[in-house]
Amino acid sequence: MGRSINLEGKVALITGASSGLGKRFAQVLSQAGAKVVLASRRTERLKELRAEIESSGGAAHVVALDVTDYQSIKSAIAHAETEAGTIDILVNNSGVSTQQKLTEVTPSDFEFVFGTNVRGAFFVAQEVAKRMIMRGNGPSKPLYRIINIASVAGLRPFPQLGIYSMSKAAVVQMTKAMALDWGRHGINVNAICPGYIDTEINHHHWKTEQGQKLISMLPRRRVGSPGDLDGLLLLLAADESQFINGSVISADDGFSL
Repeated sequence: MGRSINLEGKVALITGASSGLGKRFAQVLSQAGAKVVLASRRTERLKELRAEIESSGGAAHVVALDVTDYQSIKSAIAHAETEAGTIDILVNNSGVSTQQKLTEVTPSDFEFVFGTNVRGAFFVAQEVAKRMIMRGNGPSKPLYRIINIASVAGLRPFPQLGIYSMSKAAVVQMTKAMALDWGRHGINVNAICPGYIDTEINHHHWKTEQGQKLISMLPRRRVGSPGDLDGLLLLLAADESQFINGSVISADDGFSL
């Protein structure tokens, strides 16, 4: 007998939803029945995505969010719950990167990457978790999900991406710490570590000589597509994943082996 993931009645907040993986995550969760809250600084792009989701029969809301601003985090999450209802699922996706040798990293580079990837991700998760904990785990036993988007770079360092790798390694350890602290409250916290994925941000790179050289070094000589993460995302968001907590799962086609 076939079985599918049903997220009807769930509210999912996706940060960094204006493009790339965040946009795909929002579309997939909506298709599974969740009401999605799209969060980013680029609200015009979020409005376009909202219209697309609504035209397909889904429900979506837009909130402005700057994860580097603590007050913006608090305001955005409060607004999200006012508009859409209490948050059941957080996809903690906002992230940035720079490329340079470690000897060339400036304080502003460090603050830019860690401010978004670590500090921002932590305080978004913290604010959502506080609200989940406050609601409690009563007779109906609500099942909450926080999915942190790390990276295969958090499991092994990459040349020219040292600061990014360090920040995503922090997200990996942060995931485990959150799972340990919040699991008793019915909150499962897990991390996805994508490998090389073809998105609108890097699409041009795979056609270059450097991009082709990188592809030739991958286990199956290919990069992934955002859709390759759909199944894992849905599993971690679903009630069926209640025994998966504190897991850090690579989705990299074997690159980190």
